[in-house]
Amino acid sequence: MADEPTTKEIPAALHGPSSSLAGLRILVTGLGVTGFPAAVHLGERGADVIVIDGDATADVSEKAQILEVFDVDIRRGPEHVEALPEGEFDLVVTSPGWRPDQPVLAAATKAGIPVIGEVELAWRIRGTNDAKWLAITGTNGKTTTTTMLESMLLAAGLKAKACGNIGTPLLEAVLEPGLEALAIELSSFQLHWQESMSADAAAVLNIAPDHLDWHGSAEAYAADKAKIFHNAKLACVYNCADEVTLHMVEDADVIEGAKAIGFTTGVPRPGELGVVEDLLVDRAFIPQRYSSAAELASLDDVATATGVARSRPASHQVANALAAACLARAIDVPGQAIAAGLQNHSLGAHRMVTVAEADGIRWVDDSKATNTHAANASLAAFDSIIWIAGGLPKGADFTSLFADHRERLKALVLIGSDDSAYREAIAATIPDLEVVRIEPALAVDSGVPKRRGEAVAAAAVDAAARLAEAGDTVLLAPAAASMDQFLNYNTRGDLFAEAVNSHLER
Repeated sequence: MADEPTTKEIPAALHGPSSSLAGLRILVTGLGVTGFPAAVHLGERGADVIVIDGDATADVSEKAQILEVFDVDIRRGPEHVEALPEGEFDLVVTSPGWRPDQPVLAAATKAGIPVIGEVELAWRIRGTNDAKWLAITGTNGKTTTTTMLESMLLAAGLKAKACGNIGTPLLEAVLEPGLEALAIELSSFQLHWQESMSADAAAVLNIAPDHLDWHGSAEAYAADKAKIFHNAKLACVYNCADEVTLHMVEDADVIEGAKAIGFTTGVPRPGELGVVEDLLVDRAFIPQRYSSAAELASLDDVATATGVARSRPASHQVANALAAACLARAIDVPGQAIAAGLQNHSLGAHRMVTVAEADGIRWVDDSKATNTHAANASLAAFDSIIWIAGGLPKGADFTSLFADHRERLKALVLIGSDDSAYREAIAATIPDLEVVRIEPALAVDSGVPKRRGEAVAAAAVDAAARLAEAGDTVLLAPAAASMDQFLNYNTRGDLFAEAVNSHLER
């Protein structure tokens, strides 16, 4: 049996943003948010770049014009992602959505060609850019924590930017001159393909089974999340209420001197940030942490940050604020900037947004709840719920979700192409729950891609309206991905809001 080929080294010329890559042949998989800037950067530096993408229908004419300037070879269509292109390659740069078992990536690995993602590429090309890397991952709360962190950094007078899995692609952010700190949201997909990143501080917010279809197992998913702590310089931030995140820190190979910092929604111990009465306090980054605590902000500030002013903020939002504060404090952001950052923060779209209130019924868009962990937090926030759920389940088990909220659930409006996992969970927990199934065929109602799912959203809202009474909350928190019926979770939320407003106008 022939020996497997030895994996090549990642080309040393990649380091720094301007060294020549002439003579290197590089394959980029995907022409989306991450693949396009990677192809531009590599082509601009003289590499022989081929981009492959299985989608031949999207309009990429503007991107193609730019890539043509750098002689990038674009190959689109399903036939181009079934095998490696012919010839030798020095490197593959993959977009995060591509699974490791995708034929092109599996073939590259078998051939000994190094495969990296945007995080590894950005880390290697950052060159003289000495912006602080503050990295955030977790199953739920990543985006809110990242934008809270960005707001805190800006309040401290730092030139900062939220990037990575939200906002600006990481590759573009590291090439932007003058930035002093990066608030970086990282998904498990992005972390899977990175090896050498050395964040100044990193946080894992929580861990619950997710994306099992991509990673293959809960253990593999958690292992990829844990890579965010590798080589951390100053602080590894964990959730005191989630023991798995603490074990990740304990097992991490970090730079000497990096501290383990916990956050808790209870009273903190030394080395933690937490809550005392109505205050967020620091017992980790102050000299007197064994005998006292430093005030950072108030629960009212968190309420303002999450759009529930004059109400007590949800516990998971307090945890998000504390995690952001941990990362900010790791690079000496003062306490007053933590409070100011929360006061200046606005919650992102499709995250527990009240779309409308009429006739005693509240309509809430939490389309960002794309997994059971996120949906659990949404369901816990209300008492009498008409729940709109369903989509791509990603291998999740919904049994505990129904069991834990059986007293809150008044009825279920079920969307999605495959409802079997939901049906099994209902049969095992609340067999008498009223369920209205929205016909999956409605998802093909429009030939305009950005409107895909319009009829599904409209039918779901009409069904919920028939079920809801004064005192109920109609909650879109699907606990699943959107791509079976919608373009993305943003579109799902937008179409839901449009359907609600249209219904109320009628």
